[in-house]
Amino acid sequence: MAGQSVGGAGLADRYATALFELAVERDALEQIERDLDDIRTLVADSDDLGRVVRSLTLSRTEQGQALDAVLARAGTSQYVRNFVALLARNRRVFLLDDMIAAFQAKLADHRGEVSAEVTSAVPLKPAHVEAVNEALRAIVGRDVALETKVDPALIGGLTVRVGSRMLDNSIRTKLQNLELAMKGI
Repeated sequence: MAGQSVGGAGLADRYATALFELAVERDALEQIERDLDDIRTLVADSDDLGRVVRSLTLSRTEQGQALDAVLARAGTSQYVRNFVALLARNRRVFLLDDMIAAFQAKLADHRGEVSAEVTSAVPLKPAHVEAVNEALRAIVGRDVALETKVDPALIGGLTVRVGSRMLDNSIRTKLQNLELAMKGI
């Protein structure tokens, strides 16, 4: 199981590298970045589209046609539509989210930024996002490309991941630690 995960991450990174190199070559970094953000939002907001992305029962052609129809309607660039079609032909659409994350990491590195992921129990207000961004910028000494996620299971607080470092200041973790401490008494 762990080997599949590592292999999938490596595969997603190779696809992201190919797309990134195309974006640089065609001077389309910003357009492709926007398109990938839109795709991530579309998949997250639509259970049906999420099922299409994860489907093992749809044929390559059906999966590719369904995704192309959605992306065409969303106004996605031809670069990204062709890329998603390639993923569908190669039965790699399930890697889309990992590939987008790898692309964003490459883009942040290209811009001299550090990628960071902040997960909160509820959506953060813009002022809070900016405060977290400023705090991280002060800690790492570079600009930070911040990605925010919501996980209601955290109950409250935040988890912050910068590279391989992680700070977990969530209520869920504090409750788990308290439970472990009480069991040890």
